[in-house]
Amino acid sequence: MHTIDFSGETPDYCPTGPSLRCAVKVDGTPATYEITAEALEDHFGARSYRSEDLLPAFMSNRQDIERVAGALFEMTGARHIVLHSGHFRFAV
Repeated sequence: MHTIDFSGETPDYCPTGPSLRCAVKVDGTPATYEITAEALEDHFGARSYRSEDLLPAFMSNRQDIERVAGALFEMTGARHIVLHSGHFRFAV
């Protein structure tokens, strides 16, 4: 079992994804996770890929997103993960 500490900070917008990137610590080691704009649109009500639409969708669903991110960190042991729409299809 890994210790996963989510920072709670506002995520960074990554226009190349497009996605939002968040800091996290896994067993005390810095790590990151991203959630794609597509996932935020498909499952969390983001109206577009623009950061001003992605951030509110992320912030109001952060607990569900972090739960899925935590499970993926546990399963993979990775230090960087990307959450796609399919990760939430049956999780939320």
